[in-house]
Amino acid sequence: MNKVLLLNKSSGITSREAINKLTKIFHTKKIGHTGTLDPLATGVLVVCINEATKLCELLTQETKEYIATIKLGISTDTLDITGNIQKQEKIKKYSPVEIQRVLDSFLQTYKQEVPLYSAVRINGKKLYEYARQNIPVKLPRREVSIYDIKLLDYTDDLIKFQVKVSKGTYIRSLIKDICTKLNTIGCMQELIRTKQGIFDLKNSYTIENIIDGNYELLSIEDVLKNFPKKNLSFEEYQKVKNGAILPNDLNHDKTAFVYKGKIIAIYQIYPKDPTKIKPYRMFNN
Repeated sequence: MNKVLLLNKSSGITSREAINKLTKIFHTKKIGHTGTLDPLATGVLVVCINEATKLCELLTQETKEYIATIKLGISTDTLDITGNIQKQEKIKKYSPVEIQRVLDSFLQTYKQEVPLYSAVRINGKKLYEYARQNIPVKLPRREVSIYDIKLLDYTDDLIKFQVKVSKGTYIRSLIKDICTKLNTIGCMQELIRTKQGIFDLKNSYTIENIIDGNYELLSIEDVLKNFPKKNLSFEEYQKVKNGAILPNDLNHDKTAFVYKGKIIAIYQIYPKDPTKIKPYRMFNN
């Protein structure tokens, strides 16, 4: 079974715990996901099984879309509603136009501060380990891009918005930055990942669906349907299946090689010599 599963992760469990459940259901330890969701968050978690785990790095690069809800007037140590309250203040009133104007100001690439409660490593230690041990640490900043953002709803102390972002964007940190521009405080109350690349929440399955056998798996070919491809002759196939370095006659950084309808490899430009290409991933497909 070399497949990809679109899991609709439930709230209250970590992405790792979700994978552990799937490990038991599918009776294989070779399972990975392509983008961690916070325990509070729900939605699309792209899960790769067996040979498809070779796609994890590639799929992690895809853009992600979310629907997020901000709880105004409260700040917490985790930047979400599950954390310890650090500060509370009177809730300010805004017009939808004001909020959208602030949201629009984030349509850019900027340096975002990584949350203290995250698995990012500093000097070999995860940031949340520093937090739990009350050890001061300088939080790193990472370049992220916001491609689309719009207000969905605003009532009293809640702001709901939809956003499309690059890999590595922390929505909790984005919410903190939004609140700063609104001259207030707030934290994440709810987060739903609605899309990752070509994968949509409406085509995802809960753990309960999977236990009941009510789900479908995607092949490597399904997942890479929009990826650049080259059909191989038998002679080319013989070279590719052995991982040969080949002359670069391609128009893309990475291309999937197909033989008899099956993707057998992804090749990339050879860094030492751009006139050649080399294997990026090989599949026993």
